[in-house]
Amino acid sequence: MQAIQFEDFSYHYPKTGTGLDRVSLEIPFGSFTVLTGANGGGKTTLCLAMTGLVPHFFGGSLSGQVLVEGQSTAGRSVAETAGGVGIVMEDYESQLVSLTVFEEIAFALENQGLPAALIQTRVSEALSAVGLDGLEQRELSALSGGQKQRLAVASVIASQPKILVLDEPASALDPEGAEELYALLAKLNREQGITVIVADHDLARALPYADTVIVMEQGRVALQGKPTDVFTKMLTDQVYAAAVPALRQLKGRLEKEHPALSDWLNVDAAASEINALLSPKRRLSLSA
Repeated sequence: MQAIQFEDFSYHYPKTGTGLDRVSLEIPFGSFTVLTGANGGGKTTLCLAMTGLVPHFFGGSLSGQVLVEGQSTAGRSVAETAGGVGIVMEDYESQLVSLTVFEEIAFALENQGLPAALIQTRVSEALSAVGLDGLEQRELSALSGGQKQRLAVASVIASQPKILVLDEPASALDPEGAEELYALLAKLNREQGITVIVADHDLARALPYADTVIVMEQGRVALQGKPTDVFTKMLTDQVYAAAVPALRQLKGRLEKEHPALSDWLNVDAAASEINALLSPKRRLSLSA
């Protein structure tokens, strides 16, 4: 059984038309998947379909099916699907509805009817997971943008979903905040086994963590597979080449002369291997 499975799934919004066109894909449990592609390509609709919000909230027509943990979203309510999959939207602040950090995380748990002692434990664990320990009584208006983003994630993981879906989660963050957020998502994926699915147009941010990349175009899956395989295909197509992270573009050029290069995950790894190809006088400095 897969965490998420699309089976020849098409969806049309009530007024604007096609959102997804005959999408078929599988996302395994425990994976870190990145959805990318141009604006309007279908990334957000794909995320909404994983949670059942498409079509239950937005209406419209569909064919095929989406399975979450083996269950069709069409045959379950959004609340039932939410028990296994949580979502953080691009406009994450719209998901924050309470006055304090504790109240925000406790809100959904109280609606589930959990006892007070368990709610306290869940809130503490969620805050610890996102690095917001000790801020239980902090008012949301006093939080930074990055802290609000982390709180949105904490509010979702407190319900202990097996799958976490995030739509453009770093769009409102500075580079440092975006890096911290992705490190957090990688930690949740690695240590808690949460299946992470992120829609992001900036592949460089997700490069060190993704084990699968899915490229969306006009509501269809244009490319999917391991990052190295997908980037290799993207580099041969002018439509996608510019979206390939700079490290991968450099690696693609170097591989023409040095085909045995390893799979770079970050700048340090790239510089280290490039240094091995250079003479001592030309080697790169890795010091800050």
